[in-house]
Amino acid sequence: MLENYFKIAWRNLVKRKFFSLVSILGLSAGMTFTFLIGSYVWGELQVNTSLKKPDNQYILQSKWKQPDMGVEIATLGPLGKTLKEEYPNLVANYYRYDGITVAVSNGEKHFREDVQAGDSTLLSMYGFPLIYGDPRTALQQPNSIALTEEKAVKYFGTNDVLGKNITLDNFVGGKQEFRITAVLKTLPNNSVTNLLKLPAEIFIPLKGLNGRNGSDSWSFPYMITFIELKKDVTTKDLEKPITRILNTNATENDKANLQVYLTPLKEFYMEQNNGLVRKMIYTLLGVSVFILIMAVVNFVNISIGNSSSRLKEIGVRKVLGSMRKQLIFQFLAESFILTFVSMLFSIGFYELFRPYFENMLGKNINSVFSLLPYSLIIIVFITAITALLAGIYPAFILSSLPAIESVKGKLKSVKENILFRRVLIGAQFSIALFVFIAATLVAGQVSYFFSKDLGYNKESIISIATPRDWTPEGLIKMEGIREEMARLKEVDQVSLSYEIPNGNFGGNTGLYKIGQDSTQAIYTQILSTDEKYADTYQLSILAGKFFYAKQGVYRPDEIVLNEEAAKSLGFMNPQDAVGQQVRMHFSSTPLTIGGIVKNFHFESMHKEIKPLAFLHIRNANIYRFLSFKIPAGNISQSVVAIENKWRTLMPETAFEYSFMDDTLAKLYKSEMQLKRAANVAAILSVIIVLLGILGMVSMNVARRTREVGIRKVLGASFASVTMLFLKEFLMIILAAMLTAFPLAFFSMNKWLQNYAYRVEIGWASFASVGFIFSLVVCILVGLVTYKAAVMNPVKAIRTD
Repeated sequence: MLENYFKIAWRNLVKRKFFSLVSILGLSAGMTFTFLIGSYVWGELQVNTSLKKPDNQYILQSKWKQPDMGVEIATLGPLGKTLKEEYPNLVANYYRYDGITVAVSNGEKHFREDVQAGDSTLLSMYGFPLIYGDPRTALQQPNSIALTEEKAVKYFGTNDVLGKNITLDNFVGGKQEFRITAVLKTLPNNSVTNLLKLPAEIFIPLKGLNGRNGSDSWSFPYMITFIELKKDVTTKDLEKPITRILNTNATENDKANLQVYLTPLKEFYMEQNNGLVRKMIYTLLGVSVFILIMAVVNFVNISIGNSSSRLKEIGVRKVLGSMRKQLIFQFLAESFILTFVSMLFSIGFYELFRPYFENMLGKNINSVFSLLPYSLIIIVFITAITALLAGIYPAFILSSLPAIESVKGKLKSVKENILFRRVLIGAQFSIALFVFIAATLVAGQVSYFFSKDLGYNKESIISIATPRDWTPEGLIKMEGIREEMARLKEVDQVSLSYEIPNGNFGGNTGLYKIGQDSTQAIYTQILSTDEKYADTYQLSILAGKFFYAKQGVYRPDEIVLNEEAAKSLGFMNPQDAVGQQVRMHFSSTPLTIGGIVKNFHFESMHKEIKPLAFLHIRNANIYRFLSFKIPAGNISQSVVAIENKWRTLMPETAFEYSFMDDTLAKLYKSEMQLKRAANVAAILSVIIVLLGILGMVSMNVARRTREVGIRKVLGASFASVTMLFLKEFLMIILAAMLTAFPLAFFSMNKWLQNYAYRVEIGWASFASVGFIFSLVVCILVGLVTYKAAVMNPVKAIRTD
């Protein structure tokens, strides 16, 4: 019997090839998007689950009353170690690290790498799988180094590198040899090695590299710290110990402003950056569910609308004794066949579009075959649910038709459900319009990021990370290299600095006027630059000058402020600030304000422009970047000239450059991903809607061919025939706009509140989306009805 159901179902689907194809394409599009998003969500949910004892792992985070005193994901350098040493009954283990960028070399291979300088507990605490080495002893010696198999192959061509040496540049101008003591397997995504912007795949001891170590300094607030608690110990048990340690060791200023709290490592990934990952998951899941529902709605509408061709079949079956449940099974069989075929298509589409989605979301999406058997179970489950959702309503409606009316071909029972079908179409249109509006506004906000005046000129600027010799002699040498580079005719300006406008600050401190109490200080972020920085980035000088850019000599007591810092200090007029003296926390030397620069966006537009202070790089002898302003003509020629000069002056240093536009794009990575995802969702939703319209209009035209012929005999024009089918959709579009547009306005307005600088939501966006959507629907309906509208009316009237 079951075989007979599917055999007849297959024949019916083949008989109505066009409508079957429309349903299959719609369902496969919705299922493909659902599978891809489901795979992405699965990968996000697996973050940190492979770590050893993840239920007992926590990250120490900081809340500062003055936000610019530190960063939330880090805390004071010795805190984790002190907790373990003084409270071993509570803390089972700890791991701290400082993320640094270092020049790494092996022979003629030179690269800049993100290196994690941390405690020796890394491998044993997290259980990262090793190919070679002992996790308990691998990082105990100062000159030991562990790296992933990918890095081993990169530098040596093989992963069998245990005992070999590799060279790292330190921060005092020297090179240090490190012996490879462990090779790690490919690391899964986790919040220990992937916490910062780029994942770490090279690991050294905290005190292994000369010239940088804040692990013993209670004034160093940038140490990322993890702890593992003993069994049954809660975060509440550590509140008093943390308070006692801070009261004993922290500075008075830190004690007054710092609150340390613990976040479970299993929750941290979802909750960091104000729950950005969780919001992204919910957004994409919601969109994928809506798109799948739209595809199901298409199937339901076409099934019900196509019922006229099944009425006599249903009537004959009932007259011959078929029970209602047999008819229900028959229609459900058709639904399952359609959904199964759609599933096969969707699996192929999944593998086809998977690389694009990986690029769009910036995440690895597993092949459906690599997730077996879980992927098979999930796919079958989603397919079964989709088949039931798509088939159960049409099955019950069609099986309920009275036998006599069915044999006569009457449509009364089906016509009574026209309101339900219109509601379904209206829901489709509302979802499509909502997604369309959201995609438009997200794209507008992202475009705003790159078109708004940033307060500096980002065009034709490239930045290159330099080797770091933070001795007075090393700085003099690098300044000489800067001057050599500036002599190139392909270069307009060159600047040496510790920071570039990418949101990464070297530090911050309190700043207050002479005569004020230090507790009244404003907290300002410090930028270490040379005197050529303002000319290179074309910053506007409102008063004074930018160090000795044009004339004069270096003065160690000189400071330059942005206008926000000047206003925060009480100088409403930039000219009034020039020549005034200020003090900084932890420094007894007064500083003289030499100039005021116009506000510019150093960080992303999520945040308001903050007070900034510039100190000359000679004050602290630190630098990281050379920034080049190159002519706007032949950029590639300029880059080649800079590279040739670079290799002459620094042959053992990696030449890796970034355009400022690319650097800015990294600041808005999440928004760029959301924009691409929103565009895909908008395109898919519109395609599914158009497929549904195509099926519905084609079916209506087929059912009303005789009516069209009679109307034409009575003088109906092409336009009036088209409006006969179009007016229903136009009314539904209007109702959908009244539903979708207010929802889109309120939800997108809430999303835009995340940005200090944002686009305005205007009526033009809604009007353009509504007009384009309506125009596309009109064109499609016109194309589908063209054949019926130009058909010979005599032939149309004879059609049965």
